[in-house]
Amino acid sequence: MRQEAHNSANRRQNGSDGAPNLSPDAISGEFVTETFAYGGGRQVTVYVPPSRPEAIVFTGDGQRISKWGRLLEKADITSTMTVGVHGLTDEMPRIHEYSPRFEPERFAAHEKFFVEDVHRWTKSRFGIELPAERAAIFGVSAGAELALALGLRHPQVYGAILCASPGAGYKPPAVMPRPLPRSYLVAGTEEPFFLENARVWAEALRGAGVDVVMHERAGSHGGAFWREEFPLMVRWAFGR
Repeated sequence: MRQEAHNSANRRQNGSDGAPNLSPDAISGEFVTETFAYGGGRQVTVYVPPSRPEAIVFTGDGQRISKWGRLLEKADITSTMTVGVHGLTDEMPRIHEYSPRFEPERFAAHEKFFVEDVHRWTKSRFGIELPAERAAIFGVSAGAELALALGLRHPQVYGAILCASPGAGYKPPAVMPRPLPRSYLVAGTEEPFFLENARVWAEALRGAGVDVVMHERAGSHGGAFWREEFPLMVRWAFGR
């Protein structure tokens, strides 16, 4: 069901059995990308830290967010693997894949791929299987809606939701499910629409008894703002 898509650099860094070299003596991590049959060819990019992972972050928009795994290494955070499922480049199909509100069947297909197929591959490919308390789901903007939706639906898989600048396509359900993951939300004072969405979610999650961090700080909607917060979110989720 998947097609190999490792580049030559990844092959050189892998061991003879094809597994990534997780030696604690490595000076930096590596990136591994593989293409799956889902959606006509969907890539997943993984940042493999230099020492064996003690935590794992799953994320949408993996074509850019997977690269942020190096930020965790530089921030001296507990060894964390980042598994990034690439998102669609066309914005409306991306939003419909990330939110259950618009096209439930499209969302459900992506949810199955993300939660079941990618997790199964991660375990098989890297020999990594961590309990929910050592796994988080992360997303930004529409991807933050995906993180919230999957976190609420799969608390047995994700022990923490890391949500940056959520859109408004997916709103808190009238009746919140139980149990729910711990949640960290962030939004900038220069993105009022997304800040209000984050506040609504923080209030709803707190009302459901969730351990919630709601961080408001100066910043606008974009990668630089989110990259700065990402290590803080992961440190909160997993400590050092």
